[in-house]
Amino acid sequence: MIHVFAGPTLSRSEPLLTAPQVRARPPVRHGDLFPESVPDGDTAVIIDGVYHQAPALRHKEIIAAMARGVRVIGAASIGALRAAELAPFGMRGIGTIYRGYAVGALCGDDEVAVGQAPDGREESLTWPLVNLRYVLKTAVARGIVSPEQADVLLEALREVYYPQRTQAAVRAVSRRCGEEQFDRWLTERRRRNPHFGDLKRAEALSAVRAALRSPHRGTPAEELPAWRTVHFQRWSNTFAHSRVDGLDLATENRLIYQQVFAPEFARTWTAYLEHRSLRPGHGPGLPLATRLRQVTGEGGALAAHQVFHPAVDLRDEETVALLLAEETPEDRQAVARYAGALDRVRGSVAGFSTAAVCGDLTGRTLRQIWRCPAGDFDTVASARGLVSGARAVEAAKRLMPGFMDERTETAR
Repeated sequence: MIHVFAGPTLSRSEPLLTAPQVRARPPVRHGDLFPESVPDGDTAVIIDGVYHQAPALRHKEIIAAMARGVRVIGAASIGALRAAELAPFGMRGIGTIYRGYAVGALCGDDEVAVGQAPDGREESLTWPLVNLRYVLKTAVARGIVSPEQADVLLEALREVYYPQRTQAAVRAVSRRCGEEQFDRWLTERRRRNPHFGDLKRAEALSAVRAALRSPHRGTPAEELPAWRTVHFQRWSNTFAHSRVDGLDLATENRLIYQQVFAPEFARTWTAYLEHRSLRPGHGPGLPLATRLRQVTGEGGALAAHQVFHPAVDLRDEETVALLLAEETPEDRQAVARYAGALDRVRGSVAGFSTAAVCGDLTGRTLRQIWRCPAGDFDTVASARGLVSGARAVEAAKRLMPGFMDERTETAR
């Protein structure tokens, strides 16, 4: 499958995007290249991406996708810039915009930025600088303006903030610079062909054609270097989902529910620490007790959960099976209800985030559930794999809307 992330450079009505092997997607954003969205061995054509209205796609997400055999092609807009930056890692760039970024002739995303419709429609309302460069180069070749006049006009247009660089603004700046002939020429060409000068669109279509012309079979993951960072692991865990009992559930939500509510989760976490100690990512495997003695010495007063805080990979099936070993169907139903409650709050409270949930209330709730005094809060949270009481509070905030709903329902 070829996933084309575009808008507004390409409209979803483009005939090329209706090919059976093409899936038209909105502008790419943080999380869009994880396996749930783009499976191993598929192709991702990145044209447009979000950068104001939602978290942007990270470079490491692109590298990780390529590491599992996804072919990633970039062109025309932010995709061209990312391709120039990540070409050494295997991302392929298409077109003159990509080449401009690659050789340093273009710098920054302001070259491709456009203003869009405020109602959410993926429609470009303004001229990006790369299109203006292309139009002025064409005008020079046709004798409409001289190279010097083109340079002056480009600088004048660059000074217009990109959301305000409309067709009307381009005409006004052209006339102000004394380039009425250029204004008349461009207006007539656009009347005959609404796509005239749209270099971004032309190169985006070229990228899709390139993906269609050369089928991709994927690169076996074992042939590519394995790497992880703490930040990438967190992102990966955030977007890990699975479908169980007919429910689409975030794996991270399932784990946090167990850490908070499962009576014996401390025992589960100890088993996980033993598993990780016997199968470390680096170095020899050792029994957990032996590894703990190496760190704390004989008769050390600290428990293993207070010393070792390994990162959890929620895309590793063995890890998930171990940590969710005691999960019941009723637990999964509760996770779904709690996620629904959180979504309802997000939909009804403008600008809501879990950071806004009261930390004191969350902490008191956790201590009540765990039946622990305030002095033992850090120790109990650590035993459940939550590192500390403060970390436990931040993790559990996502559960509070659902928990409060259930408590209200019970009180009725």
